[in-house]
Amino acid sequence: MSDAETTGRRTLSAESAAAVRAYAATHRERADRLAAALEDLARNGLPHAEDCTPWETVRDRRLAELATAATGADGSAPGRHR
Repeated sequence: MSDAETTGRRTLSAESAAAVRAYAATHRERADRLAAALEDLARNGLPHAEDCTPWETVRDRRLAELATAATGADGSAPGRHR
């Protein structure tokens, strides 16, 4: 009996396993960055308000970036030709 038969699991293809590992690595990296930021806050406290960018500014900047990426450089929708 194979391991898959005894554990009740299906074996992933090599390609699927690689995709799952890549996904896990991406999320592990993001979690590590978040943990480092939280540890910095715990160690050093909050920064002064004057040294921070208001969240509205960050949000508006990101929304503008997304809008630019969605419409393309010439203002047309991606994939459409004039």
